[in-house]
Amino acid sequence: MLLAALREEVLHANQEIARLGLAPHTFGNASGIDRSGGEPLVVIKPSGVDYDRLTPADMVVTDLNGKIVDGALRPSSDLDTHTLLYREFPQIGGIVHTHSEFATAWAQACRPIPCLGTTHADYFHGPVPVTESLTADEVRDGYVRNTGAVIVRRFRQDGLDPLAVPGVLVAGHAPFAWGRNSAEAVEHADLLEFIARLAFRSVLLEASESGLPAHVLEHHYRRKHGPEATYGQR
Repeated sequence: MLLAALREEVLHANQEIARLGLAPHTFGNASGIDRSGGEPLVVIKPSGVDYDRLTPADMVVTDLNGKIVDGALRPSSDLDTHTLLYREFPQIGGIVHTHSEFATAWAQACRPIPCLGTTHADYFHGPVPVTESLTADEVRDGYVRNTGAVIVRRFRQDGLDPLAVPGVLVAGHAPFAWGRNSAEAVEHADLLEFIARLAFRSVLLEASESGLPAHVLEHHYRRKHGPEATYGQR
């Protein structure tokens, strides 16, 4: 079976987003990419199949243009978003799209999630950004592909590093998260939902959306990331 190990990894990632409550019904998907060969290949969940029925053989393998290389089922309807992000963010190796409750609420409000505390700063180097809404032309001429395009545009405009800010809110839609592999993408999707829930409750308690002081944010982010990180074991 082509990319057997990656199929297993992506299957587990899809089952995890369901187990964690991040993707009610079939409202979510996870993918992974193999860049080790001559042509990168993406493994992604098939469209509309219940998570508890999935097997490794059900995973769909495509190239970076979305052409099916192996698989009998239709790939996720979000495939074109995943492939565009893999093309534009070559440092990432896994992507998760969910409709988790609190992160989706921020996305539907078209509001970035401010960095209000150190829990947020440990994982996201600044606010979780929100994209612009897609234009009528973008919806008509390639809605799924252009969902990826508005994500990339937000990161380019704001000079954001996808590894330092491993997730985004698509305005009026829902979150995407990513990582070096699909397991890390699931972790970031779960953390994004937790951060969104904390921020929602903090704002209800009238926390200032000016956020955590920059020097505290930097300290907490740098203690977990980069060459001088002190958190955990070497």
